[in-house]
Amino acid sequence: MNTPLLQASGLTVRFGGLTALDALDLTVYEGEILGLLGPNGSGKTTFFNVVTSLYSASEGKIMLAGEDIGPKSAQQVYRSGVTRTFQRSRLSLPLTVFDNVAIGNYQHLNLGLWFNLFQRRKFRRQYDQMVEQVHDLLETFNPGLAPKLFQSAGALAMIDRRRVEICRALLSQPRLLLLDEPSAGMTHDETSELMDDILQVRSRLKAFTIVIIEHEMNVIQRITERCAVLNYGRKIAEGSYAEIVADPQVQTAYLGQE
Repeated sequence: MNTPLLQASGLTVRFGGLTALDALDLTVYEGEILGLLGPNGSGKTTFFNVVTSLYSASEGKIMLAGEDIGPKSAQQVYRSGVTRTFQRSRLSLPLTVFDNVAIGNYQHLNLGLWFNLFQRRKFRRQYDQMVEQVHDLLETFNPGLAPKLFQSAGALAMIDRRRVEICRALLSQPRLLLLDEPSAGMTHDETSELMDDILQVRSRLKAFTIVIIEHEMNVIQRITERCAVLNYGRKIAEGSYAEIVADPQVQTAYLGQE
């Protein structure tokens, strides 16, 4: 197994009397695709929210490449190389595809008033470089998306909106990408296309690690190398897809079998 990239140790999150994560121990290794499974309300998205510092842990630690990222802000975690998508679309539909993707690399943009008003040539060069970078990423992810660079995001089909959101998360070249139900709202064929895109871009870009939350079991079977299953905030199973679907606890909690 590769070097650990992300390690959760005794991770607990409470909201009043509700325990959303209960002493979770989970390791994500460099370069792998880990599937995070479980019924609704099992703590999957809460885990993503803690990793990205949208929520704070009540107890336990989150380590990224040996560094405790628990005390860091969401911006600092982002700069450490962790990006994500959300189950519900976070695109600004009136803006163009370029605008929606480019904001994913805001940490490298010079947003100062003096620079933008009085150094117009440098600003133009920066803008042109960003257009080229976004175009190349879209072309790598899905060639049909690149010609839509300056179209309104609101004019896109659902699958292209998902592609744009993932490209936005990839623009900063993260080492860890968290995907929260990327197939939500799409057909089976669209989901299959999107998974093709994800696997393709991962093979072509600098290696990065993926944790994916998915309810589509065929997606999990196809793209993950290892899975972890949560129920009521606890990890109840871990292993290959074949191992977790054969686990009686998983069948009861997730698949609804006795």
